[in-house]
Amino acid sequence: MSTYLDTGRGANRLVASLDAAGHRLTGPRLAVAELVAAREGHFTAAELLVDADRAQPGIGRATVFRTLDLFTSLGFVERVDLPGGDHAYVACDPVHHHHAICTSCGRSTDVDDVGLGNVLAAIGRRSGFSVTAHRLEIFGLCSACSAERP
Repeated sequence: MSTYLDTGRGANRLVASLDAAGHRLTGPRLAVAELVAAREGHFTAAELLVDADRAQPGIGRATVFRTLDLFTSLGFVERVDLPGGDHAYVACDPVHHHHAICTSCGRSTDVDDVGLGNVLAAIGRRSGFSVTAHRLEIFGLCSACSAERP
């Protein structure tokens, strides 16, 4: 599960990371950090806008999108492309990893890329392609949703 799911600790980690990266901590950024930390699983920008309007009506659409862009650029939030073509975001630690996302409940789990580096190196050797970055998103059912299905 993502490290930022605990609202209090997650928001504090986002805030501390913003400060360490040299970004100003504004009231709206703090509010968005708290909203992101409170989310479980993936969320869309539209869902975050609804949350922001409920929590602090003065936060504008542009602020939410700029803050999401900032968090994404710093690696605190990652954009994921959903199987249906839409995209969403997940809160995570700013280290390289992948996500396994439940298509039923939306829960997101961080997954290490154990062995994937070797596969990418083999692809590079066979194709002559120099791999400089990669992203893997895994979709399926989490254990709780799997247990609910016959």
